[in-house]
Amino acid sequence: MFIRVLQEEDAAVYQELRLMGLRLNPEAFGSDYDREAGFSPDTVKERLRPLDNQRATVGAFGADGRLWGIAAAIRMGNLKESHKADICRVFVHPEARGEGMARQLIAELIRLAQGWPGVEQLRLMVNASNAPARRLYQSLGFRVYGTERESLKWNGVYYDEDLMTLRLNKE
Repeated sequence: MFIRVLQEEDAAVYQELRLMGLRLNPEAFGSDYDREAGFSPDTVKERLRPLDNQRATVGAFGADGRLWGIAAAIRMGNLKESHKADICRVFVHPEARGEGMARQLIAELIRLAQGWPGVEQLRLMVNASNAPARRLYQSLGFRVYGTERESLKWNGVYYDEDLMTLRLNKE
């Protein structure tokens, strides 16, 4: 397995995996399948385009060259929040879970964000009932700083989300 920053030319394989995540685990994402299935190829390419010190999407590829996992970090755009970046769009194909792929994806985003001038912390939101994801994030140093009750509602069911942060060690 190898991890790299995705580029515009990865848009089709990225979108395929992203839509799988939205279909299989709708409770884990703020977006939904129908919305993102309607994105044009240009929209997907634009979302995927890396921006120096602002945005990156990383992918985990297997020995077969197939994209098996994705995760993104996006820096907050306004001046007063530019010291923060959010981790989002994390998904690993069910057949590849349990192999440390998510850990490597998040570790790579942490490494990248540490190189973004002025970024002091990473934040994320995770479904409060997703114990494996919570454990992973905690093992990487993220700490819960709150819970948003009934954060998401899907098919009449409410889902709480834990808000987590990681302070980056900057010299």
